[in-house]
Amino acid sequence: MSRPSPRTSTGRSVLDALGELALPDDRWLDIGAGAGRFALPLALRVREVVALDPSPSMLRALREGMEQHAIRTVLPVEGRWPAGDPATAARLRSDVTLIAHVGYDVGDIGGFLDAMEAASRRLCVAVLAARVPSWPAGRFWPPVHGEARIELPALGPFLDLLAERGAAPRVSTFVHEPRAWRSVDDLHGWVRHQLFLAEGSERDVAARALLEAWVVEAPGGFVLDHQRPVAHGVVSWEPR
Repeated sequence: MSRPSPRTSTGRSVLDALGELALPDDRWLDIGAGAGRFALPLALRVREVVALDPSPSMLRALREGMEQHAIRTVLPVEGRWPAGDPATAARLRSDVTLIAHVGYDVGDIGGFLDAMEAASRRLCVAVLAARVPSWPAGRFWPPVHGEARIELPALGPFLDLLAERGAAPRVSTFVHEPRAWRSVDDLHGWVRHQLFLAEGSERDVAARALLEAWVVEAPGGFVLDHQRPVAHGVVSWEPR
């Protein structure tokens, strides 16, 4: 499957902001790297990127991207954060640690950040949205489940937490247009996943009816009529 080239930066403001934080001799640790959305383009700017992710399928997609774009300076590592033992933690230690849309649902966020800072020689970086990526599904919860969905904390509370920890973060913000899905069926599948629905169940059918009332066609595919542009922040701070 063809993927956007990591060598193309036009209009990708978050990636450009990350690039401005990178030094050529850096080693970056991308925690929750997934298929390499940021690891691959960053690898073109720094000495090495360690891509840590717990999903074998995501790491398989990452390796396919490395092969497709002839990138050899990404080291895929299967595992969770924080690292479970001192030897692994020492192996992952880098100049910069990065989380991108990771941390919204971390229970022990203090311990998570402690481990990030311990693994960073120079800088910690987080990419977070002002609202969690799942927020458009919240509108479905009251009519489908009979209760409101509690939205997880995002960029604002994260900055408050850093301030409480004594950090002095630098923040660059960018507004992103709403995510679009290629088809109504793809959007329905996403809503089903967000609402934890069994395919074909009574509640799944109800969600589909709501979706068809709320879906609109937009550039790039289909969106829900209540989606709005959302600010994304690139946050950087020095480890304690």
